[in-house]
Amino acid sequence: MPTFSKSSLDKLITCDPKLQKLFNEVIKYFDCVVVFGHRGKEDQDKAFAEGNSKVQWPNGKHNTVPSKAIDVAPFINGKISWDSKQCLYFGGIVKGIATMLGIDIRYGGDWDSDNDVTDNKFNDLVHVELKE
Repeated sequence: MPTFSKSSLDKLITCDPKLQKLFNEVIKYFDCVVVFGHRGKEDQDKAFAEGNSKVQWPNGKHNTVPSKAIDVAPFINGKISWDSKQCLYFGGIVKGIATMLGIDIRYGGDWDSDNDVTDNKFNDLVHVELKE
């Protein structure tokens, strides 16, 4: 069974307990890496400047304490996968497990939660946030 690295665990603990619960369950079924939990001003400004975020500090869900958002990528064949098909597949697994746990999330591969991954104007395929 896969387990999180220390680096992933350090990032995961910066997140809301519901996200921790979700990804502690996800890791049992699919190997993955936590890329970001809480994001400070410098990291948020960088993400915005590089076009990886649509919001500036402090308006992102990554900017709260604890973080209401998390970026998690699939870990396949010993490395992080940024492949869109792999990320979408992984996102579907995350959405399914979240539903089973009763955790209401929004996934960056399906912002409007209509199960149509082709209608996004902005894809953030490793992003998961609480809908609250």
